[in-house]
Amino acid sequence: MSSAIAGVVPLLRTEQLSKHFPGVMALDKVDFELNAGEVHVLFGENGAGKSTLIQTLAGAHHPSGGTIAVRGQPVALRSVHHARSLGISAVFQEYSLVPTLTVEENLFLGAEPFGPVGLLDKAKIRRRAQEVLDDLGFPLNPRRLVQYLSRAEQQMLEITKAFRTELSVLILDEPTASLTDREAERLFALIAQAKQRGVGVIYITHRMHEIQRVADRITVLRDGRKVATIAAADADQDRLLQLMTGRVISQIFPTIRYRPGAPLLQADAVTTASGTVREMSLRVHAGEVVGIAGLVGCGKSETGRACFGAERVAAGRVLFDGADVTNSTPRAMLDRGVYYLPPDRHAEGLVHQRSVRENVALPWLGRRPFSRWTLLDRKGERRTVQQLARRLNLQPMNVERDVGHFSGGGQQKVMFAKGLAQPIRLFILDEPTVGVDVGTRVAIYGYIRDLCEAGAGVLLISSDLPEILHLTNRTYVMHRGRLNVELRGDQITQDTVLTHFFERRTA
Repeated sequence: MSSAIAGVVPLLRTEQLSKHFPGVMALDKVDFELNAGEVHVLFGENGAGKSTLIQTLAGAHHPSGGTIAVRGQPVALRSVHHARSLGISAVFQEYSLVPTLTVEENLFLGAEPFGPVGLLDKAKIRRRAQEVLDDLGFPLNPRRLVQYLSRAEQQMLEITKAFRTELSVLILDEPTASLTDREAERLFALIAQAKQRGVGVIYITHRMHEIQRVADRITVLRDGRKVATIAAADADQDRLLQLMTGRVISQIFPTIRYRPGAPLLQADAVTTASGTVREMSLRVHAGEVVGIAGLVGCGKSETGRACFGAERVAAGRVLFDGADVTNSTPRAMLDRGVYYLPPDRHAEGLVHQRSVRENVALPWLGRRPFSRWTLLDRKGERRTVQQLARRLNLQPMNVERDVGHFSGGGQQKVMFAKGLAQPIRLFILDEPTVGVDVGTRVAIYGYIRDLCEAGAGVLLISSDLPEILHLTNRTYVMHRGRLNVELRGDQITQDTVLTHFFERRTA
């Protein structure tokens, strides 16, 4: 049902919009509208059609059916450039930056100003780049090469590119994923300013507090179809979750039977060569979920990497199954039965240009069923990976499809499949639900329960406090590179954990 004000033409409207990819109906007759001066949130599981919808509205995809109207006039968006000429600008999760160009060159790429004799006006580019950066309040050096920017700085540059043009429609896909709280607050202020100018904003996020902060209306998608459009004032977490998945909050976290067995992993006073971890000690037994919690930069990820051999240990020691494995290689740790799931599936976890089958097999080449003697066993690969895909409910169920064509939730399932392809005794899961929707989270939590109850040890490194509170049997809280406290059972409460996030325990 439309909520447009009577007599006011929506800024952007789709009717029966569809997009079909080979074997997948990504959008199925979706009606959507965006009014001037509103923030319209798209909400749904990974694979629900959110990214396909915004890519179609931004001109990156051509619809298979239906219509798009801008200010009441039907348009056929030919390209991203065409969409931008109509005032539609998007900031996607995957950045569209040229690493070998500077900030200012990326900012005006394709819209470079030229002087009177047809030469590139570099002084004007630099001046205008500095002006727009100053106006937005982003501390970026216009002359710095993009390849030397942090991910947060690249996100700022992408946002700056969108605001540089004359905007009518701004599309933001998980825009705060790489930003600090301070940078996110600046973005929210920019969104408020854009609304006052009559800009319509389409906003994708999985974060409830952001929805409560910015949304005017929310459209929920499921399996490529629109489920409902509701006013943000009428939306709470329970209702949105039910619309998106048919579940309620109490069904998100499973009950995990706590039956600890023999000790598997032990870290004794570990200090990393980088200095990000100092004298950290922990232990993980078979059949238990152990958490590491703390603020960003506290050293929790580096602790997990040091235990896996991906971070060099300068002092202390790491034991696995009683053997000293300090500074062993990741390959050696894999061979011992330790699997590490990294927090950045794009940079470290997956080869996006290769199929699901190849990605799952990659760590295990030379082992059955992926290899036979010295030759690759394609049939064995395909059979095993298909079984894992069915077990993890990968959608679409096509193991020959490139991983880069799957949603974030699908890619995370492929990461888990890699760890399930061979017998593993200890799983080090570093931010295992980052960037995935609630439905995929439920599935991942189920995998963790199953692994634990089957006798594996799980070291869960997470910035998501509810995961720590609901999944772990014991939790180590870190503060500025050091262990602050070990909490057990009923001690693992929100107030207790948060207290140790911010206050250094005194001996």
